[in-house]
Amino acid sequence: MQAKHNANKFQDSSPVLGVAVGETRYLIPMSEVSEVVDMSKVIAIPLTQSWFLGLANVRGNLYGITDLSAYLGDGAVLLNSKSRILLASLDKKLSGGFVVDSMLGIRERSEFTLLEKEKKKAKETIRKQYKDIEERIWEELSLFALMREEKFLQIAL
Repeated sequence: MQAKHNANKFQDSSPVLGVAVGETRYLIPMSEVSEVVDMSKVIAIPLTQSWFLGLANVRGNLYGITDLSAYLGDGAVLLNSKSRILLASLDKKLSGGFVVDSMLGIRERSEFTLLEKEKKKAKETIRKQYKDIEERIWEELSLFALMREEKFLQIAL
């Protein structure tokens, strides 16, 4: 049985960032995260979507801050001392910050067993699902795919 489990291990060893958003665990490719910052002062912008928290100035650069949980339809994130903002820059014109509940560390995909994605429940931004050695489910989330969605680009009410 152990040999079969090892055969199903995902062979890609590229690093991913583990984060918690509500009760869901996500793996985000490290190549999509430019920086992780503490919750900074976010300035609310009126007449925007509920998932858009506002703007934050990070070392002189403005980032639109998205509540990742609310954006994915799982309710607003409960901000606490473990909450962080993941900064991502798709190109020089499109960047954003994404609030997560907590950081779960840098991992390698080879630590996980690749699962077949359920077609009915899968969100567009979820690439793959994995299971760790403790049988917990993780979903690979592409911030770049999320940033290309029409919904993400329409923050105004």
